[in-house]
Amino acid sequence: MAQPLVLLDSASLYFRAFYALPDSMTAPDGTPINAVRGFVDTIARVITERHASRLVACMDADWRPEFRTTALPSYKAHRVAAEATDGSEEVPDTLTPQIPIIMDVLEAVGICTAEAAGYEADDVIGALAHHEKTDPVEVVTGDRDLFQVVRDSPTEVRVLYVGRGWAKAELLGPEELAAKYALPVENAGAAYAAMAVLRGDPSDGLPGVAGIGEKTAAKLITEFGSLEAVLAAVTDPRDRKLTTRARNSLIAAESYLAAAPTVVNVAVDAPVVMDRPDPVPAGPVDPDRVAELGKRWGLGSSLPRLVSALERR
Repeated sequence: MAQPLVLLDSASLYFRAFYALPDSMTAPDGTPINAVRGFVDTIARVITERHASRLVACMDADWRPEFRTTALPSYKAHRVAAEATDGSEEVPDTLTPQIPIIMDVLEAVGICTAEAAGYEADDVIGALAHHEKTDPVEVVTGDRDLFQVVRDSPTEVRVLYVGRGWAKAELLGPEELAAKYALPVENAGAAYAAMAVLRGDPSDGLPGVAGIGEKTAAKLITEFGSLEAVLAAVTDPRDRKLTTRARNSLIAAESYLAAAPTVVNVAVDAPVVMDRPDPVPAGPVDPDRVAELGKRWGLGSSLPRLVSALERR
């Protein structure tokens, strides 16, 4: 079995670590390091358990891109920090100082990072997965939005969903996604994105279509084949498959439905830039710096565990 290219949804994973681990984990100077340790442990686990041959930590260059807020101003609007004048995200005070430490660790160890100016990590992942023609791809995330990238060809793309913790992690491809949401297997990824448009997502400021929940959305996409076909049926006097209630709801949501695909669909043409080649190194590229970071920030067993994972490959 070919070893995969693993794409990490970094912010999703370090946010998850921040909330999963106690903030009593601190450096000698008192700086919280729970997100750092949790994220480093996640990378070690991915290398060991997923047998990654290539690994990219995908980053948000812009957590709320202008092209998405132009299409739908409500997109993530509730997450903008109240005092922010630049539209920055509201991030817990004890997480903010940990992000530069994470970046320092990735650089010292030699793990590739990638971002795209004006785009989110989801777009970086979508672009890298879309263009991969050599190895199978596994996306590690706690965010369901990335279910849309699954495919079987030309290379397999699977999503390892850890939103409910590693003990309940799910590896989803087209068949698993189709079974989970009652979607057509032949275009499960695209169908999931279309379903998400109709269903909406309050956590991202997506209102969805009133009266159309997840099950109804999945049924519509399965029956018609695509969001475009559903919308075409709304104005087709010959169509008899749409109920009057669904038709009226879709008509009322016309402006939202014109904008939402731009917000929901990952931008596979995002101009991704990597800071280094993506093969997993056989050991840290800067061992002295790794030792220094471990000591300075009190990273305990986490960094040695990651180094061991690299050296055992």
